[in-house]
Amino acid sequence: MKTDTIFYQLFQNFPQIFFELIGQTEVDPRTYKFAAPEVKQRAFRLDGLFQPILNNPHQPIYFLEVQFQKKLKFYPRLFAEIFTYFDQYDQDTEWYAVVIYPRRSIETPANRQYRELMAHRLRRIYLDEIVEIAEQSIGIGIVKLVVESKRKAGEVARHLIERAKQELTDAEIQKQVIELIETVILSKFANLSRQEIEAMLKLPELKKTKVYQEALEEGREEGREEGREEGLQAGQLAQKLKMVSKLLQRGDSLEEIADLLELDVEVVREMSQQQ
Repeated sequence: MKTDTIFYQLFQNFPQIFFELIGQTEVDPRTYKFAAPEVKQRAFRLDGLFQPILNNPHQPIYFLEVQFQKKLKFYPRLFAEIFTYFDQYDQDTEWYAVVIYPRRSIETPANRQYRELMAHRLRRIYLDEIVEIAEQSIGIGIVKLVVESKRKAGEVARHLIERAKQELTDAEIQKQVIELIETVILSKFANLSRQEIEAMLKLPELKKTKVYQEALEEGREEGREEGREEGLQAGQLAQKLKMVSKLLQRGDSLEEIADLLELDVEVVREMSQQQ
């Protein structure tokens, strides 16, 4: 699953997370609608747009871009899209652009002519730097999970799932949040079997969930059936079990094995119990 798809799903279902991310917690997310409109002139589509539901001049439009790859002409393209959008839709309103980066090193410097716009109209979010607010908010924690290392992702995901179960009293919202966490983990560990994902998240019957079925179907559409089919998964699992067994016999700890094989510690622990 593509990263921008994950963010679209996240902000579509929980728009309040976006306003938490940009520090505008006083904004009522119900007064905005989130979409990804197509700008026809150049046949491009915005990653996301938070637009006030009512024509309120005091509420700005927020253009959202998720940029996980270094791109030299990113800012010229971004501002061209924004002004083409205004030319096409003819709206008289305040606006701001928000760009989500995994880390600062992905960002490329902008030319001089864009610096004033960037100073007054642009907010940049670097996901690896939002440690404090990620600890305070489940939603921001899910956002940060996208860029979490594979070694830590399972532990962080389990912690978020437990928080969701304890803090969210609405059963439907709780289910949606846990499904989002599953979606992020499935996208990060596309090479792991269902059993390994279940062990990592400590969630039984993952195969029956909507998230797993959608991920399975997407894997097939992208030509990755071999990584999803149960027969080959069993073979991969057998190879990993054999490797874990050898490393345990050598005297390596579970943490050392997890680090070497790029697996979650819980997955290694589950494998060790099958010896």
